[in-house]
Amino acid sequence: MFEPHRVRRRPRSGGGRFRAAAGTVALTLGLGACAGAGAIGGDGEQIVVAIVSNPQMQDAIALQDHFRAEHPGVDVRFVSLPENEARAKITASVATGGGEFDVVMISNYETPMWAENGWIENLQPYADATDGYAPDDFVPSVREALSVDGDLYSVPFYGESSFLAYRADLFEAEGLEMPERPTWSEVRELAAQLDDPADDFSGVCLRGLAGWGEVMAPLDTVINTHGGSWFDEDWNATLDSPEVRQAVETYVDTVREYGQPGAATSGFGDCLTRFSQGNAAMWYDATSMVSSVEDPASSTVAGDVGYAPAPVAETDAAGWLYSWSLAIPSTSEHKDAAWDFVSWMTDPEYIRLVGEELSWERVPPGSRLSTYEIPEYAEVSEAYAEATLASMGEATQDNTMVRPVPYPGIQFVGIPEFQDLGTRVGQQMSAAIAGQQSVAEALEQSQRYAETVAETYRDGGS
Repeated sequence: MFEPHRVRRRPRSGGGRFRAAAGTVALTLGLGACAGAGAIGGDGEQIVVAIVSNPQMQDAIALQDHFRAEHPGVDVRFVSLPENEARAKITASVATGGGEFDVVMISNYETPMWAENGWIENLQPYADATDGYAPDDFVPSVREALSVDGDLYSVPFYGESSFLAYRADLFEAEGLEMPERPTWSEVRELAAQLDDPADDFSGVCLRGLAGWGEVMAPLDTVINTHGGSWFDEDWNATLDSPEVRQAVETYVDTVREYGQPGAATSGFGDCLTRFSQGNAAMWYDATSMVSSVEDPASSTVAGDVGYAPAPVAETDAAGWLYSWSLAIPSTSEHKDAAWDFVSWMTDPEYIRLVGEELSWERVPPGSRLSTYEIPEYAEVSEAYAEATLASMGEATQDNTMVRPVPYPGIQFVGIPEFQDLGTRVGQQMSAAIAGQQSVAEALEQSQRYAETVAETYRDGGS
């Protein structure tokens, strides 16, 4: 049972090892910004790894001394970029057979399509042949999302759904109670009561940054739970439907009225900083936030946060299912060395390494079932472990959508054209949040974009 009110409190101390590691990360990423890649290692077989510069991935860079000790013959160079830039660069390279990268960070959106195109390697033989790797230990829903015909084509670094984080200490102080399964109307009412712009404190933080993996990720779940979709079962574009308009107006009005300043340029990282530094009462986003929100070395609200399911309207659940995972492009000339790195970064022992060297709060969540059986992690994750796994388990189209759709995906449309379509629509939504146009104008333009894609599928394309 999902228990949104359970909160643990603990002293905000320690974390010295993480602070030292963070300095290493900053240095490495600084080198990457100048040279295009951060160099780790010496004169061994060189592999180039393209990753997203989220906190958990930065931790992996900081722990590279351990990889070097185990694999002295492999020289790793990182290309670490913000999410939107990383998606574009990785997609362009892999789709054109550019061969720049030996390891790429992708997701359950790209994996099945790229596997079908022959762009990435089947990793199941590697996983099965690696002692102790335990591919059956991956969270079942994540493993399935990264597999084609039962074989893994990428392996999860972390998995996530989405939920609503809230300042349980403030709710208690104000005599407010988070509903067991909040609706968007209730979230809006709570945000109105807690919003205090004069003190730079927002009632809620929501992504507004353009991008199909930024603003469209949470917004898509709002559209779904209000009964909307991108396309109906006959591949008619439906972004101009009353249900979609109601959902988008709800999201845009909420963030404009009670959200953070400059919301149109806020992505996951901005909301993470704002919430963890005590400048927001609620934040609806990825369950992977816990690795940073609950880290007392970097968060001022660690131990004071409660977690509730993704807000709903017409459905029983509304969370998404997503995994940042690692794949090996078929063009790589160093596949064995690439697997050495991939398996190291996604192995059960890496989970323990993060906990012991950095902190148990920073462990990448949602990838392996065994993570939740580690006593140290079970202790620090008491407030959110159950919430994370429950959200991931509920994240199916049947639970989160009102009507059937012809495409896979919850917070994305699982077709190749969606990268461009989602980006264009995301730009329209961000402009509406910025007040540059109305929701009606944003959806009118978005509908035209979607209709162009729909024509291809109605004509029997794929």
